[in-house]
Amino acid sequence: MPAYSKGRLFRAGSLWLCLSAISAILVLLPVLALALQAAQGSEGLWSHLLATTLPVAFVDTIILLTGAGIIVALVGTSAAWLVTAYDFRGRRLLEWALLLPLAVPTYIIAYAYLDILHPIGPVQSALRDLLGYTSPREFRLPDIRSMTGCILLLGFVLYPYVYIPTRAMFLTQSSSLIDAARTLGVTRNAIFWRVALPMARPAIAVGISLALMETLNDIGAAEFLGIRTLTVSIYTTWITRSDLPGAAQIALALLLIVVCLVSLERWARRKQRFSSSAKRSQQFTPHKVSAARGGILFLLGLTPILLGFVFPAIYLATEAWKRVRFAGISPRLYDEIINTVMLASIATIVTLTIGLIVAYAIRLRPGNASQWFFRFSTMGYAAPGTVIAIGVLIVTGAADRFISQIAMSWFNVSVSLFLLGSGAALIYAYLVRFLAISAGSIDAGFNRIPVTYDQASRTLGETATGTFRHIHLPLSKTALSAAALLVFVDCVKELPATLLLRSLNIETLATHLYGEAARGTYEEASLAALAIVAIGILPVIVLSRVGSKL
Repeated sequence: MPAYSKGRLFRAGSLWLCLSAISAILVLLPVLALALQAAQGSEGLWSHLLATTLPVAFVDTIILLTGAGIIVALVGTSAAWLVTAYDFRGRRLLEWALLLPLAVPTYIIAYAYLDILHPIGPVQSALRDLLGYTSPREFRLPDIRSMTGCILLLGFVLYPYVYIPTRAMFLTQSSSLIDAARTLGVTRNAIFWRVALPMARPAIAVGISLALMETLNDIGAAEFLGIRTLTVSIYTTWITRSDLPGAAQIALALLLIVVCLVSLERWARRKQRFSSSAKRSQQFTPHKVSAARGGILFLLGLTPILLGFVFPAIYLATEAWKRVRFAGISPRLYDEIINTVMLASIATIVTLTIGLIVAYAIRLRPGNASQWFFRFSTMGYAAPGTVIAIGVLIVTGAADRFISQIAMSWFNVSVSLFLLGSGAALIYAYLVRFLAISAGSIDAGFNRIPVTYDQASRTLGETATGTFRHIHLPLSKTALSAAALLVFVDCVKELPATLLLRSLNIETLATHLYGEAARGTYEEASLAALAIVAIGILPVIVLSRVGSKL
């Protein structure tokens, strides 16, 4: 390659690396601002929080994380082994149907079950009629507004985070290991405990950590069910008490838990390299069972699907139909759909653009610098939406004050809340929170493109940017499409950041649902909830198609 071409390539790589560094700074700014705001809290505030708010919130959070972690581990791992180790009628249906709870945000599940299991709701009313009781005073089920109810609810919604990686791990385990274990006299049931499960522990740990991070991010389900987690405490401290320093300090405590979860997940994956490769050995073959046993296994696999998706979806569809028949579709719903789609679309375009920059910088300039910029850029996904929202509020608030001062001194024009009032702050929060999805998916797509393509393009005189435009973009269309879809759906479903940073005159499907559920007017929110579920099914379809190719 000519010397001038190498020089041009180095300069182009340096430009992309600088842009990647700016992206990392954009993600780090809210976290740094959060720490600064917490450090500047009023005197005695931290001691007050330690004496009042934090103990209860911390204990409730730990109990919720422990309970939800146990449920998702049990349900996700059992479901993955069920559809991998046994061959029965309906197994193919369960393989993709077990992903369906991913389509329903936790706050929608809580919203649905609050009405379904209400003392005068359909389930308890039917039970009283069946047992001969006439009023809730005579017979009623335990209240779902409890820690137990919240743990079970979150567990049966978030188990796919364990099911997906664990099933992939089971599928790639060599059948020769199973055959060797059987030769040594190990029973089929013992194979799960002594061979399959130990090898799948890293995948289970990854799934549990993702599910627990989603649990930490939840604000709607916990608040609806009366659980005062750290996330809920951040929201009430900020919104109800107008105490931003206090909310920032609670957010730091929540970040500490996130760091512990990430560290635990990495520790659990430290021996993942010892797993076998499906490319070098015969894949695991499911065991054919009798029709009677197959029916039992099918019902067992169907249970989490019914609890985590089917029952809430039927309830939402029924309530939505009642609402349409009684009062039609409110014009406000159309505005909320437009607002939701507009905000999610803008955020998706921005997030994809920044993700392309971060991923291509690694392609052009592989090394420690680009790797660290990539890691910093993708760290926002681990932080709950409430934490990101507070950090973004601090940063954009300072920027708004600066813009207002410049506009007044230069143009004698009063400009207030330019970023916070226009929705730019919310787009920024979406970017920080979901850049990991975009950059990770695009980087995986780039890794599938041979480096020889880059070398051939440069030999023909193409610039680095031209190679990006003519080679990498066309060959990464699938990865880009998947990343765009996942980011878009996550923006639509995101409640904490949207609730805290939306403009006063902007209402989305998620915030409308939260408001109506908080007021107890469930019928009004059913259409919005159904729309969110319908949109959330899109990535499930993508995941099921990918899973069918494993």
